[in-house]
Amino acid sequence: MQLSRLLQKRQKVVVGLMSGTSADAIDAAVCRITAAGEGMRLRLLKFRSQPLPQSVRREILACSSPPRGRVDRICRLNFLLGELFAEAALAAIAEAGLTPAEVDLIGSHGQTIHHLPVPYEVCGRLVTGTLQIGEPAVLAKRTGIVTVADFRPADMAVGGQGAPLVPYVDYLLFRSPTEHRCLLNIGGIANVTLLPAGCSPSEVLAFDTGPGNMVIDGLMRRLFARPMDRNGEVAAKGRCDDVLVREVLARPFFARVPPKSTGREEFGEEFIRWFIARAMERGLSKGDMVATATALTAANVQEAVVRHGACAQPLHRLIVSGGGANNRTLMEMIAARFGPGTIIERSDAHGIPGEAKEAICFAVLANETLAGQPGNLPGATGARERTVLGKICLP
Repeated sequence: MQLSRLLQKRQKVVVGLMSGTSADAIDAAVCRITAAGEGMRLRLLKFRSQPLPQSVRREILACSSPPRGRVDRICRLNFLLGELFAEAALAAIAEAGLTPAEVDLIGSHGQTIHHLPVPYEVCGRLVTGTLQIGEPAVLAKRTGIVTVADFRPADMAVGGQGAPLVPYVDYLLFRSPTEHRCLLNIGGIANVTLLPAGCSPSEVLAFDTGPGNMVIDGLMRRLFARPMDRNGEVAAKGRCDDVLVREVLARPFFARVPPKSTGREEFGEEFIRWFIARAMERGLSKGDMVATATALTAANVQEAVVRHGACAQPLHRLIVSGGGANNRTLMEMIAARFGPGTIIERSDAHGIPGEAKEAICFAVLANETLAGQPGNLPGATGARERTVLGKICLP
């Protein structure tokens, strides 16, 4: 009965929830969404970011590491995060001036603790895998709201990598009939969506380019006991080591042809330890290391767009979102690499605040799921076909 009522509503209030690879906060976007598919329209009512306690963040990072991620720890963390996601949703709903009864749907990405898109032999069969936790049954029961979650496995079940999933929402919200556009999101990992002028869904290309904030933040924690390089102040005073940047970019991931995705498995703590050791061999100071990691992000983004760009003509507009958009030094490095022929602006200029974009994405994907609409793009994930994403939990 509850689902049939929702299916009849053309306009819905949907909460999107997201916690990224940095595992530092739960982002909640309360949206009013009208229709679905290419006629979809969206208005953001409220965005709220709820910081995760450091103890929870440490547990997430521990459970993301195979040597420490025991099944009992993961089981308990799954339910703990379900409670925390529910609290984040209810707080955002209240700040939007609404009650839970006035909200139709929640779309929760959950917290990725492991993503394995490359086939691996297990018991004689090649399999891929991904695990996002933050139990949606708990979320639905605590809020009383129908919840859609666990979006990535459906794409992987049809041969995709389960990521990135933002590109379909980029297509719905940002495509242009006249401009070649690139959407750049700089979270822990940087990813791009290439939208040729007048493109159809089959012409969209999207992929992870490499580390975004992940290496920068990891260096700041280890070297300066700070969570991030606010405004890029440390990087601005350091010296970039181009040799080390080129050495990292020679790694196999960067040469792989899209679709491709990556995460903490490739650019997490083990990589950061290697990066520091290699930088010390080259005589870099702590500030130089942060400057070099910042340049690495700018370089992997620009080179990926040039190498894999679907646009035959120059890029007209680069639209940036994510926490990295607040790093002034990083944005200056990106602008220098793309040159004056490309307009660089934040997604805020299009009515989508950069910090809210990924949470908005999962509100949109939940709405598409409820409408029976596919939410993946094979050009982004490598799937054999488009498919409906997610699993539905009733309160």
